[in-house]
Amino acid sequence: MTQNNSSHSLENTSSCKHQEAIDRLRKRLNKSLLGKEDVVEMVLVCLLSRGHIIFDDLPGLGKTTLAKSVAYAVGGEFARVQCTPDLLPSDITGFNMFNQRTREFEFMRGPVFSDVLLADEINRATPRTQSALFEAMAERQVTIDNKRHQLSPSFFVVATQNPVEMHGAYPLPEAQLDRFAMKLRIGYPDRAHEVEMLAANIGVSENSGHEEEATLTPSHLWELQRHVSEVSVCEAIREYLVDLAVATRDHPDIALGLSPRGLITWQNVAQALAHLKGRDFVVPDDVQEVALPVLDVRMGGDLETSSRNVAAILDSVTVPVLNTNS
Repeated sequence: MTQNNSSHSLENTSSCKHQEAIDRLRKRLNKSLLGKEDVVEMVLVCLLSRGHIIFDDLPGLGKTTLAKSVAYAVGGEFARVQCTPDLLPSDITGFNMFNQRTREFEFMRGPVFSDVLLADEINRATPRTQSALFEAMAERQVTIDNKRHQLSPSFFVVATQNPVEMHGAYPLPEAQLDRFAMKLRIGYPDRAHEVEMLAANIGVSENSGHEEEATLTPSHLWELQRHVSEVSVCEAIREYLVDLAVATRDHPDIALGLSPRGLITWQNVAQALAHLKGRDFVVPDDVQEVALPVLDVRMGGDLETSSRNVAAILDSVTVPVLNTNS
């Protein structure tokens, strides 16, 4: 199994007209989440592959800061929803309100009409409210009173759930978890980065970090996402992905194997990782490097169990040897 490596290899020297913008974006996000380069890299992968992320982690570790930084870095709008049992679908999507002055209904847009949406403690919302959000995630549109409203083409959801406080929560079913590209865990920073974080926050106001100019524009981000979707995936890699998916379905400790939608997601994020490494083609290392976050969200269980199962799956399938000279 290939180990994660945040340093960039010689592959990064390949020419890519978007690499400078990606490097600026990476640098800005790493500045907002000190010492978590591997997490930032996976967030970039998700963003460029048009996927969504769920963080399974404790409060206060930087999820909100990271989501805000993504929104401001791409020149987009940020919105946050604090999910509670009394949250209604219309609180997320919006609703029609009667204007007594004009005697007409006016549509009041909900927080999904943003570029980056933070759904905090999503498992505390009722299944009905969760479903309203998942329609927006899957189709990038919402339907209100039989009328469709399009969302931002780069609409990006960062959801969180607290793995400790599960009382009164509504666990997300597998069909809804499958809408997420990845599950990530931030964890505590190391001592040196916590000291650096304290120093960086002396004399800094709460909103001062968002006064920087945007690194990208929404149209530039859309161009990047389209470019990522064109990264080459040869037949050997496609067959490798299918064999891995079959291995998840045959694994005795996995109740529900990878769905075709999950398989497409795996390919998409592998394309994004290849692009971040400066390549226009996917290699087996890309597939392996994103395997754990992609499969973890779909398999459930704790990180140790997921890591063990993913390692077994990767070891059970023969890795293709690519001829990169052709």
